[in-house]
Amino acid sequence: MLLQVLILVISLIVLVWSADKFVYGASSVARNFGVSPMIIGLTIVAMGSSAPEMMVAATASLDDKANTAIGNAIGSNITNIALVLGLTALLKPLQVSSSTIKRELPITLGITFVAFLMLFNLELSLVEGSILMVGFFVYIATLLVITLRRAKANPVDDPMIVEAEAEVPEATSNKMAFLWLAAGMILLPLSASYLVDSAAFIAKAFGVSDLVIGLTIIAIGTSLPELAASMMSLIKKEDDLALGNIIGSNIFNILAVLSLPGIIAPGAIDAEAASRDAPYMLGITLLLFFLCFSRQKGAFRITRLKGATLFFAFILYQVILFSQVG
Repeated sequence: MLLQVLILVISLIVLVWSADKFVYGASSVARNFGVSPMIIGLTIVAMGSSAPEMMVAATASLDDKANTAIGNAIGSNITNIALVLGLTALLKPLQVSSSTIKRELPITLGITFVAFLMLFNLELSLVEGSILMVGFFVYIATLLVITLRRAKANPVDDPMIVEAEAEVPEATSNKMAFLWLAAGMILLPLSASYLVDSAAFIAKAFGVSDLVIGLTIIAIGTSLPELAASMMSLIKKEDDLALGNIIGSNIFNILAVLSLPGIIAPGAIDAEAASRDAPYMLGITLLLFFLCFSRQKGAFRITRLKGATLFFAFILYQVILFSQVG
């Protein structure tokens, strides 16, 4: 058991590290080929924080553990809002003025509701998974078109776009860029495979389901990039990016992560995912939506009290989960 726990921890560390290096390599290659930092920031860097979830979802689905993949997607969204954003706001209240975030908050809520409806019938089909994946590409394309049109008409002054562009790493040589890209492509699936296998072993040993393992240990572990990004945003006083990273990650988790078990391993899902976890994900997203309605000088204001509310919702969810174990 101790060995499996050690493998799980090491796998999580390597998974997060390799995702970061993959993004660094891909960003460098894109910059070396003349792609603008703004586009890189909105695509490669933005998707980088969801790379661990995507790799775990694909690996688990291929290994016939679709419930682990579904739990990871749902649990990561709950963790991002309740734990990551809750802790961030507790440390420092956020004031967000980005028009992009104001547009994406209702989109996040709408996409979450669609995911809830898809899971409600206790099945995630190939058609539903394909719809989510198509939605992912449509979302990325639409975001790029809107942003590029605004940039062409006026200099981009949206705080989140400016901050996201600034987060794009400086390019390295093509040789080093392809080296880091290759390292990420090798280590990401390898670490995800070890992570899923060790998590399944631990789940069996403690008598918990694959779903619960995906909702807790794996979800919290794969949300570490969002937590790190939010902490760095606090240090740099980039409030818009702190919230933008979480909203963007949650959209990616539903469209690009939840779609994978539907495409790779469609079929019946754990009933608890539909009756307990998907409704909680929808509820926590709705809570964030309402908390952001409080404004000050045209900006969203997420106070420490709101942060405490979100953090309490995360603790409550863990209590609900583990009170039903066994």
